[in-house]
Amino acid sequence: MYQPQKSPLLFKIFSWYIAYIIKKDFYSYTFNRIPVKSDEAILLLANHFSWWDGFLMFQLNRLSFKKNFHVLVTNEDYEQNWYLKYAGAFAAVNKGKDVVETLLYAGQLLNDAGNLVLVFPQGKRYTSYADSIVFEKGVMQIVNASKKKFQIVFSATLVDYFGKRKPQVRTYLRNWEAEEYISLQLLKSEYNKHYEQALADQVEYI
Repeated sequence: MYQPQKSPLLFKIFSWYIAYIIKKDFYSYTFNRIPVKSDEAILLLANHFSWWDGFLMFQLNRLSFKKNFHVLVTNEDYEQNWYLKYAGAFAAVNKGKDVVETLLYAGQLLNDAGNLVLVFPQGKRYTSYADSIVFEKGVMQIVNASKKKFQIVFSATLVDYFGKRKPQVRTYLRNWEAEEYISLQLLKSEYNKHYEQALADQVEYI
């Protein structure tokens, strides 16, 4: 398994760089603020449609949640983008047993209240015009590998120009209070309710 590499200096440089390129390449990046529990970790579930997604969630965490950032990425992304490991990225090296160990690692991260674990439940990038978000079964393996005492946050990020030269990005956040029994179908259904509401709110936002 590829694990995150801690380097306070490189993390600081990376944080500055992400803030810089977001400000440079977008007209604005906004999000709604939600309550965060200091005594619980955060499982952040987000849609995945661009190269920017992890960086935007990194910035969101830095500005709002202020937790120790971790993100599950593909081994291709980890290998091709060496700097991701300094921003909390981890990945499975191979399929099979290593994937199981990686998901177990993600679940154990959620047992520490100071952590945030970003997961893209789609597993890979899909078009931003998708009507709904698919969920791979690995999400539930992460949940079940934890003590199930963490905060689940749904994130839906949408991009539009609204007459500007540069795109405007808006992230819609929602806390989801999990029921005692969580299934993949329930998690997918509740996330997609949030996603559909975000699409409706984006139209009103115009």
